[in-house]
Amino acid sequence: MKYLIASDIHGSAYYCRKLIDAYRSEQAKRLILLGDLLYHGPRNDLPRDYAPKEVISMLNALKNEILAIRGNCEAEVDQMVLEFPVLAEYAVLALESGLTAYLTHGHHYNIDAPLPMKEGDIMIYGHTHVPLDETRGGIRFLNPGSVSIPKNGSGHGYIILENGVFTYKTLD
Repeated sequence: MKYLIASDIHGSAYYCRKLIDAYRSEQAKRLILLGDLLYHGPRNDLPRDYAPKEVISMLNALKNEILAIRGNCEAEVDQMVLEFPVLAEYAVLALESGLTAYLTHGHHYNIDAPLPMKEGDIMIYGHTHVPLDETRGGIRFLNPGSVSIPKNGSGHGYIILENGVFTYKTLD
């Protein structure tokens, strides 16, 4: 199965639209969103075309294809407007390759504070807005960066997971 993994839309209708276009173009079967879907938070500037209501509409149209994780900007009110679950702190994905991937936002669990995992496991998280692919202690840590507010000179990124291979891409 082919997955598109992204994080940190932060209410940008412009970049949400580009993300959905990439999802369709990639012909992925699931869209995995690692949190911070609707709001920009107090530490970030407003992203391009900040329009959370438009993002709600675009994401709800894909509700049966989305697996979402709660970010530090999600609140219970977001669940009232989104038609797919968004309040899980983490999820576990059993990959076809036999490996296990842990999905989280990154504000609680990350490369410096991982979930309990064993060698060979994978943790995929967002939050930092900076792409990452690093292995520590036999555990692979991946971060797609941010769809709408990338940092440290990175692009508007996402990850494709297909046949056990992770590929970082940008919307640019």
